[in-house]
Amino acid sequence: MKRLWRPGLLWLVCLLYTVYQGGKTSIMLLMMVTILMVYWILCSWIGLKKMSGTRSLSMDGGLGGQMQAGDQVHVKLNLEHRGWAPHPFIVVREMLKRHSGGSWAFEESVIPRFRSGAEISFQTPPLERGRYSFAETECHAEDIFGLIKHTRTFDFKGEFYVLPRTVFIPYWHLTDRNSRFAGPENAQSLSRRETTQINGVREYVYGDRLSRIHWNATAKTGSWKSKEFEHESLPKTVLVLDAGLNSYPDPAEFELAISTAASLLDYSARERISIGMCTLGSSFKGFLPMNNTADRQRMVQHLVDLKADGQGSLKERLAGKKELFAPGTFFVLISSRTDKEIVETLQWAKSNQMSPYHIFIGEAPQDGRFLTSLRQQGLRGIVVPSLQELPVSMRGGRYD
Repeated sequence: MKRLWRPGLLWLVCLLYTVYQGGKTSIMLLMMVTILMVYWILCSWIGLKKMSGTRSLSMDGGLGGQMQAGDQVHVKLNLEHRGWAPHPFIVVREMLKRHSGGSWAFEESVIPRFRSGAEISFQTPPLERGRYSFAETECHAEDIFGLIKHTRTFDFKGEFYVLPRTVFIPYWHLTDRNSRFAGPENAQSLSRRETTQINGVREYVYGDRLSRIHWNATAKTGSWKSKEFEHESLPKTVLVLDAGLNSYPDPAEFELAISTAASLLDYSARERISIGMCTLGSSFKGFLPMNNTADRQRMVQHLVDLKADGQGSLKERLAGKKELFAPGTFFVLISSRTDKEIVETLQWAKSNQMSPYHIFIGEAPQDGRFLTSLRQQGLRGIVVPSLQELPVSMRGGRYD
């Protein structure tokens, strides 16, 4: 009843005015304030105690409801108030928090309907990569005079994650058996010859041999179908993502590095490449090269909330994890650094009979000495200035 002190003081003043002044005017005023006092008591007693609600989310994600950076979330909040609501309007405040510390707030006032509550719908702005959760929903209400205020919070659980941006990579010259960039140590193993094991059925392509036509599937569908055979596996690939504290002066470059790694994971899934990954953030996280969907999903999930907060030498941190780097492995380093440590890390991979490959994130350095040094030592790689240009960069060429 602490909220009633101001209405109570007003009623007491009117009572004293009636006792000492008398007359019809004072009595009428006291009766009006008494009626209002009953209303204020009801407001204080009922408040928002009988209010309940639910929150539902509708996401823009594609298959499986997975969201990528840039998608939006449609939120519908249903508030129900059992019985009579003495408040002319209710102010609802929602807050969406990101794992990195950012937040987005939404505030709206609604008029509750008798015995049916209210419904609020809103849409978040395009969201970036990360894990998101809703804070407690706050509801504020006042009486028609603004003398009594009520506040109540609801803890509607709502958590989801947003995957990194990706781009379709149709071709990677490193995995081509005719590519001169794959390295002589892997030239023979890159010949992805077809086995005799049928892996599925695909559309007929002009030039397919008669023995390749799948007659049963052709008869059932009414269109030409060809057999799809399994290929011999490529050498294992390990993506090494530099997540150092000072490796990315521009946060957008780190997001580009994350998206590059995620796009390569998608490419490996389509091409059935055994791929692993390790990230050099505040803690070392490694995934052994595998060729199954579950392991790739774990790698992508790890990228969702990865931060650029690593410290220490890349070479020293990698040297203690030799189980990830078998001889003949494609060692793909993703970084935007142009210092001596990058060269030493690539040389370390080469000395351990791996094929080092560098993906430089950002615009090509103005000082050409770094790229010249890599070329002179026979180290291969590409420059990725933006995510849209990644498919073009992956088609081939050395540092441009």
